[in-house]
Amino acid sequence: MSYSAIIVAAGRGLRAGGDLPKQYQELAGKPLIRYSVEAFAEDRNCAQIIVVITPDDEAVMTGALGPFAKLCTLVEGGAVRSASVKAGVMAADKDYVLIHDAARPFIDQSLFTRLTTALENFDGVAPTLPVVDALSRMDEGYQPISREGLFRVQTPQAFRTHALKAAFAKAGDGLNFPDEMSLAEAQGLSLTTVEGEENAFKITHPSDFTRALQILGYKPEDKGRTFVVGQGYDVHRLTQGQGVTLCGVWIECPYHLVGHSDADAGLHALTDAILGTCARGDIGQHFPPTDERWKGADSAAFLIHAVELARLAGVRLTHADITLICERPKIGPHRAAMQARVAQLTGLSLDHINIKATTTEKLGFTGRQEGLAAQAIVSGIKS
Repeated sequence: MSYSAIIVAAGRGLRAGGDLPKQYQELAGKPLIRYSVEAFAEDRNCAQIIVVITPDDEAVMTGALGPFAKLCTLVEGGAVRSASVKAGVMAADKDYVLIHDAARPFIDQSLFTRLTTALENFDGVAPTLPVVDALSRMDEGYQPISREGLFRVQTPQAFRTHALKAAFAKAGDGLNFPDEMSLAEAQGLSLTTVEGEENAFKITHPSDFTRALQILGYKPEDKGRTFVVGQGYDVHRLTQGQGVTLCGVWIECPYHLVGHSDADAGLHALTDAILGTCARGDIGQHFPPTDERWKGADSAAFLIHAVELARLAGVRLTHADITLICERPKIGPHRAAMQARVAQLTGLSLDHINIKATTTEKLGFTGRQEGLAAQAIVSGIKS
C-alpha cells in the first residue's frame, strides 16, 4: 500500500555545531537532508514526500534537495516538533504515513517494509532497539536503573494516516510530545514496534558526523579528494538450459544465459560501472567478444581486472548497487550469496554492497523472458 513520507527538518540542531542547521550541513559532499529524501524516493511504495521546514527556509531547502526538490512538497512547521509534524500530517493524502527525522540519514526499504507490514494490524508502529549499556541516575549518587523493558526508539514512525490525523485533532492545540508514538499512546491508538537498525542513529553532536562518514567508508584523509561514480548496464539472451550464473553465483534453473563468456550480466554491469569510476572505457574494450581467450570465461576475472585498474588510477571503491531485471530466475534466495561473492571480488564490506531485483511487469524482452538485464552504480573516492 502506498504511503506519504514526512521528513521533519524544521529544527535548528545547535548541538551538532557548524554554521548551518545540521539538515543542511554536508555529509560526504551531500546535504544531510538529501540522504533521507533519496531513500524514500527509491521506494516504489512511497507516493508522496513532504519536507517540513522552518518558515523562510524554502530557498535553502530547495538548494539542498537539488534535483530531488521537484519530488517534494515543502510545508512550514511550527515552534515545537509536534506542531511541525501535525503540519506535515495534515498535508498527507495517502493511507499510511511514515514520519522521519532529517538527522537520521541511514534508512532503507527493508525498514519501510517492516513498518508498513505492521500497519496492517495496528494504528502505529516504531522501530526500536534494546538498551545495551548500563543505566544509572546520578542526581543523588550512583543509582543503577534496570534495563529490563527499556528500548531506544527510532524513526521513521509509521501510522495509519486517518488514525493519526484524528489523534492530532483530539489532542487539540498546544501539544508538545517527544515523538508521535507518545501522542498516539495518549489518544488510545493501537501500537506496536518492529526491529530497528543500528545505523539509523540520529546525528546530534559533531562526533556523529564522524561516525556517519565511517559508515559511508569516508576517511579523514579523503577530505578534498574527488568523489566519483560509474554506472554499467548489460543484457544477455535467455534460452532453455540447466542454470545461470549471476553476480558470481550459480543458480540451478531451466534457463541458460547466452554470451561469449559465462554471460554473468550482474558482474558485467558491475565491471563496467567500476571502469566508469576510473574512466577506463568498457568491458568490451578490455575483453572483446571476438577474442577466443574469453570464450566461456568466468566473469570474475573481468571484475578483478576492473578493480585493479581502479586501484591503479587512485580510486578507492566505497559502495556498489546492482539491480537485476528479470522475471526468472528468482533472485531473493540467492541475494546473500551474491553479496558475499561480490564482496570477495571487490574488497568492499557487505554493508557497502546492495543487490536487488525487479521485473518489468511482463513488459518488453525481460517480461517475455527472452532475456535478462542488469545495471550497476558504483561510487568511489579518487585521490
